[in-house]
Amino acid sequence: MSPTRRQVYRRRRLAFFGALAVVLASAVYLTSTGLAPVSALDASVSEPAALTQAAATPTWPSQGAGAIGAVGFDGVLGSSGDQSSVPIASITKMVTALVILDAKPLTGDEEGPAITFTDTDVDIYYDAVAENGSVAPVSAGMVLTQRQALETMLIPSANNYSVSLAVWAFGSVDAYLAAASAYLSEHGLTGTTVADTSGISAQSVSSPADLVAIGKLVMADPVLPSIVAMPSAEIPTVGTVTNTNKLLGVDGVDGIKTGTTDEAGACLLFAVEVPVGDTTVTLVGVVLGGDTHPELNKTVRTLIASVSPGFRQVTLVEEGTVYGSYTTPWGQSGQAVAESSQSAVLWSDTPVNTDVEVEPLTVGSEGDTVGSVDVTVGSATVSVPLVLDTTITDPGPFWRWTHPGQV
Repeated sequence: MSPTRRQVYRRRRLAFFGALAVVLASAVYLTSTGLAPVSALDASVSEPAALTQAAATPTWPSQGAGAIGAVGFDGVLGSSGDQSSVPIASITKMVTALVILDAKPLTGDEEGPAITFTDTDVDIYYDAVAENGSVAPVSAGMVLTQRQALETMLIPSANNYSVSLAVWAFGSVDAYLAAASAYLSEHGLTGTTVADTSGISAQSVSSPADLVAIGKLVMADPVLPSIVAMPSAEIPTVGTVTNTNKLLGVDGVDGIKTGTTDEAGACLLFAVEVPVGDTTVTLVGVVLGGDTHPELNKTVRTLIASVSPGFRQVTLVEEGTVYGSYTTPWGQSGQAVAESSQSAVLWSDTPVNTDVEVEPLTVGSEGDTVGSVDVTVGSATVSVPLVLDTTITDPGPFWRWTHPGQV
């Protein structure tokens, strides 16, 4: 029996709407799949190589106390013996110089104001002679620049010039001592007390750690490093003055100050330039309580020779090093590489920690930042961006249509 007209119409309508549904479903699938975002890719992170160094073994004097540090490095790097505060003799004059220059600063080769010495300064000279302290000549009416007066105080370690300069700068020794106390407090030098300008008093004391910090302050001053490095100087009226530090110029030593009293023994606050890779490190150290300066100088040279190899220039991050990699489901790959190189001078077995962060990625252009590598050395951190070494493009709609489970 032939289908009725109604049945034919119904069948055609069902076929039409069925086909339309398939077309619409296909359109929705193709559109939604073809335009769907690709899931972000997690990188495979490469473990950075360990940057451990061997521990240094300084050779310390068998007697007395000592400490060593370096400019740009926190605190002390090592110490030996009693670290409490003890008499420091003429090393006290470095505090005097710092406090005077804090009040009346000089820069570079600047000579500073003229200082006219008077009968009062002559009396100060005789007082220093009576104390059996080191002195340099002075006469009433003599005129020196501030720098020349500092050179006369520090190079031959003239006690009388330390007093004359303090009175010139502050009006009296008591006023100077008050300023010195404030200066020491401001710089956190709690182990240091100065009872005079020269250090002939056994009440002028400091700790090895404080003296290393004082040495760093000296080496950071715009004037003092050049003065303490002078083997001698020609001072008008006074004549030739010769440095008491016999290690100057030996093994790179370029400062800082000797000290000698019965209570303090033989003392030396020293600085030395140590070559490390393509740079240098300024080592600052102190040895207190030696028997004689010749013996002390030998122990300081041995100490320097044992400490110097403990510094190494290490490449923390090298440009182009791969720290992560990406592989896409559609067959492309790329790497997260260090954008630049960074190096640092390390001391001994200072801990070095490397932290790598690589971001998830969908697409990206060559050179895009995709993370960072952070290297912590002691208390300092160096950060280097990680960049993509190639372009990763979108896979396109065809790949999406054929891989619906991956979008």
